[in-house]
Amino acid sequence: MAESGSRGVASAKNRVLVIDFGAQYAQLIARRVRECNIFSELVRHNITAAEVKDKAPLAIILSGGPASVNVENAPQLDKEIYELGIPILGICYGAQLIAQQLGGTVGRHEQGEYGRTTMSVSADCDLLEVTADGATVWMSHFDRIQDLPDGFTSTVSTPNAPVAVLENPERKIWGVQYHPEVNHTDGGFELINKFLTDLAEVKSDWTMDSVIDSSVAQISELVGDGNAICGLSGGVDSAVAAALVHKAIGDRLTCIYVDTGLMRSGETDQVVEAFETNQKMKLISVDAKERFLGKLAGVTDPEQKRKIIGEQFIRVFEETAKSLPPADFLVQGTLYPDVIESGTSATGTAAKIKSHHNVGGLPDDLSFDLIEPLRNLFKDEVRRVGTELGLPDEIVWRQPFPGPGLAVRIIGEVTPERVATLQAADTVVQEEIAEAGLYRELWQSFAVLADIKSVGVMGDERTYANPIILRAVTSDDVMTADWARLPYDLLEKISNRIINEVDDVNRVVYDITSKPPGTIEWE
Repeated sequence: MAESGSRGVASAKNRVLVIDFGAQYAQLIARRVRECNIFSELVRHNITAAEVKDKAPLAIILSGGPASVNVENAPQLDKEIYELGIPILGICYGAQLIAQQLGGTVGRHEQGEYGRTTMSVSADCDLLEVTADGATVWMSHFDRIQDLPDGFTSTVSTPNAPVAVLENPERKIWGVQYHPEVNHTDGGFELINKFLTDLAEVKSDWTMDSVIDSSVAQISELVGDGNAICGLSGGVDSAVAAALVHKAIGDRLTCIYVDTGLMRSGETDQVVEAFETNQKMKLISVDAKERFLGKLAGVTDPEQKRKIIGEQFIRVFEETAKSLPPADFLVQGTLYPDVIESGTSATGTAAKIKSHHNVGGLPDDLSFDLIEPLRNLFKDEVRRVGTELGLPDEIVWRQPFPGPGLAVRIIGEVTPERVATLQAADTVVQEEIAEAGLYRELWQSFAVLADIKSVGVMGDERTYANPIILRAVTSDDVMTADWARLPYDLLEKISNRIINEVDDVNRVVYDITSKPPGTIEWE
């Protein structure tokens, strides 16, 4: 049996390190680098110069962070990293850290600077050729650079930041006080791209084709002549993971689809049709409705639900695998945001928000070695990989569905009756969103069944029934999301249909909470 562990997607030879100082935008920086077709890797702030040298990055970006560089135990960078000759770009806290560690001073400003502000370019600035004087940039800082280190110049200022850009081309070190990674900053992406491709001279060679090639090679080497099984949910993540592994080892992959009784209406038939019939993958469909619903009886805590479902998935896999050729490997569609939200970031700085059944919900005595070929990818990258692999649009562009299924969209106890109610309501939501032509524009749109009842009037009679909560969000990467401004007539149509077509529902409400502070799912 292979040693239990997790194997992610192979990285590229040309890489950029994003050093995380606890910034809320650290993942976004990594995404912006990848949008330049350059592989980025997020690493912890206490990485040593020796470790950096071993990774051999072609450039380094220092993220922002919530701390002041002047407080005790503030996150620091190994100073020897500055001496490696690797081009460095510091952002916000990263820029202040550069100034302080190399001999300048950073002090507290009375007001700080938050949100949009206008910058003034005061001198020639190679870094900012792409940004015009008077551009709007996004600030979020209370300290500011007061004195520059020797050899550095200040080329840009803002009303509350006399040093908004510092640079030392000879040492290949630059810093910006503002956040070029956010959409609110004019020319922000262009600045990052210029730093990487012009100043650091990193080749833009990381494409989805290269991801596929490296992943297939890695999987082939890892599995060798062995076999693997994949927990296929029908969603895009597990579908793309399965397609990657299938490309690497062919029929030595067997996909197992478990009907937990927590799936969307008609989902089992769709999965069998899509993967067994159309994709020609070996697929075993297991009816485990009674098992899962029985284990969830009386359980109301969302974390306990996830743990139960995660363990039962594995137990079903193990039992089903007994009838298959011996398999040492379990394939899962874990994505990078799943890892971050489950508090298992490689940076060591992520706070646990919730367990994902394919990250934190697996039993300790797992008898498989995990293969997670999408573990370092964001959802949009996964969709691009799926398209390159030839998966149909109805799979690639399917909205995300939680691994635990409807169990985390049913607040409180999960019962067969409550599952049926939510399935019926969710079917209405999916049909009307698709009919309105909004399905691909939304990141997710779904129904939630709350654990409360409210008074209503239906047919001149008093009712005391459940509300259905509608949730629809837009997002690029699931790390942040905004509630979708659905048309009123669409909301009205969905509400009318649910109340008229779904038993024991007398009220429909719409969730207008963004992420943060809320999460996309309710549990």
